[in-house]
Amino acid sequence: MTTVLAAAPELARAPGPLRIGRLDIDVPVVLAPMAGITNTAFRRLCREYGAGLYVSEMITSRALVERNDTTMRLIRHHESETPRSIQLYGVDPKTVAEAVRIIVAEDHADHIDLNFGCPVPKVTRKGGGAALPWKLGLFGEIVRGAVDAAGDVPLTVKMRKGIDTDHITYLDAGRIAEDAGVAAVALHARTAAEFYSGTADWSAIAALKRAVTSVPVLGNGDIWSADDAVRMMAETGCDGVVVGRGCLGRPWLFGELAAAFGPSAPSAAGAVVDATLGFVADAFRRHAELLVDFFEDEGRGCRDIRKHVAWYFKGYPVGGDTRAALATASSLAEIDDLLATLERDAPYPGAAAEGQRGRAGTPKRPALPEGWLDSRDLGHAASCELAGAELDNSGG
Repeated sequence: MTTVLAAAPELARAPGPLRIGRLDIDVPVVLAPMAGITNTAFRRLCREYGAGLYVSEMITSRALVERNDTTMRLIRHHESETPRSIQLYGVDPKTVAEAVRIIVAEDHADHIDLNFGCPVPKVTRKGGGAALPWKLGLFGEIVRGAVDAAGDVPLTVKMRKGIDTDHITYLDAGRIAEDAGVAAVALHARTAAEFYSGTADWSAIAALKRAVTSVPVLGNGDIWSADDAVRMMAETGCDGVVVGRGCLGRPWLFGELAAAFGPSAPSAAGAVVDATLGFVADAFRRHAELLVDFFEDEGRGCRDIRKHVAWYFKGYPVGGDTRAALATASSLAEIDDLLATLERDAPYPGAAAEGQRGRAGTPKRPALPEGWLDSRDLGHAASCELAGAELDNSGG
């Protein structure tokens, strides 16, 4: 049984390939970095359904410079992955630049993204992620140094609107990044305080597009379907979309996006997707197989797929006992036995399978270094906080 997605709004213009520096991305779609999710296995799976730019998990610059074992494994790409993309997090200009130089000199990637959007307290309390663009001078120094170190490899930045509604940074940061020579800027249209709650403010993406005119502007936030992506581009004029939580348990979303944005579909007339339970089960099984290959350990791969069970089977008639068993399976054979019990012809459940997935939560006060908001200049105390942040070698 198949489901035909509803027609999406027409675009004001046909979205051709996304040009990021020297790279031509066939479909103007980027997979957002997500910790513990966008490893090689998930990126390979998404590529099997559609085209786009698939970015690694966030990599800590210091860990890369120190050649942390976990980090060096995370930056490896499968031979099938092209173009290769790595996202870096860092707060020290010299360390970030050195990490970029290593990536370029050792040919680890074809595209590098800098993270200025992470709202997680352990990052922002040290002045990193979404907190950092508040310090305009530091932000500019990091981006300029990274662009210089990248050379011909296109370098982009991803950011949020700001820290909270009283401390908005994205327009200033966008102009600084553009002047520094980045190849594109991406905006998650929420503040750090909003975390993943509420509704993304797409009007901010439109404002950034008006402010940044010489490089592509990408929009991120509340893209749960191909229809949402088409609507975002139509409403904001952005040059491409960044998809995060919307693809959790739905890697075939990239196939729907390819159909919506492909050369044969200047507007999204709808993509035909076999959304039966059997289709979903096969995708889940393939994901598990790729995780086993990535970790080179069947037990570890099967443990990692457990976090995806609820996302894949959201809304489908899969009983609690089966879900629980899938979330404790320790081998591919065990997973196969459980999937064989499912009603493969069960149809797409409609609204029950749609909408938000992944973390959301509620707005919260961002964790920041003491006195961080007192000035947009970087003082001595803040410099000490940042030095502590760069000692993190957790592997990203």
